[in-house]
Amino acid sequence: MTVTRNLAILLFPDVEVLDFCGPFEVFSVANRFIEPAAFNVFTVAEKPGPVIARNGLSVNPHFQLAQCPKPDVLLVPGGQGTRTEMHNLALIDWIKMAADEAELVLSVCTGALLLAKAGLLNGLEATTHHGALELLRQVAPKTTVHVGRRFVDNGRVICSAGIAAGIDMSLHVVAKLLSDEVARKTAIQMEYPLVAGASQSGAMN
Repeated sequence: MTVTRNLAILLFPDVEVLDFCGPFEVFSVANRFIEPAAFNVFTVAEKPGPVIARNGLSVNPHFQLAQCPKPDVLLVPGGQGTRTEMHNLALIDWIKMAADEAELVLSVCTGALLLAKAGLLNGLEATTHHGALELLRQVAPKTTVHVGRRFVDNGRVICSAGIAAGIDMSLHVVAKLLSDEVARKTAIQMEYPLVAGASQSGAMN
């Protein structure tokens, strides 16, 4: 029987829109092909009220950090806002706490910077947006940072490259948690090319 997992997507000011909307779409669409729904997908932010994402999109998060249901899967997107939020101790502490109890921890784009600040990438492999690879190396000196990979799967922690690569990673996670068939049907419904996970991943456990 399918277990319904809480899948929390973190939002913050100046978050990149496709970083969170792409995965939101993947996991939501995947629910159409399995009963009961595999993912309870919701957004969470530090403060009440709308979050102004990249290019001025206003988004209403479902929860604040303090009221957020325990995530089984935590997804941290990127965007220019990560340069500020990586110094937000309250947010980094919440990421660390939520990640400790999560089954999977995912980052898209420069969301990897926030995982690094939370100490979640030490000794692991990672990737990020091509324009932030050097910054990630500086923030995460104990992490092997890969160039040219759509995503890197460490087993429990999975990082994707920039923006649209988060869709590839999310389809990979659907296959990992559910099946290749559900991932294939999801990609077909979205009219998105399904990337073979093995050729794009790093160390897989």
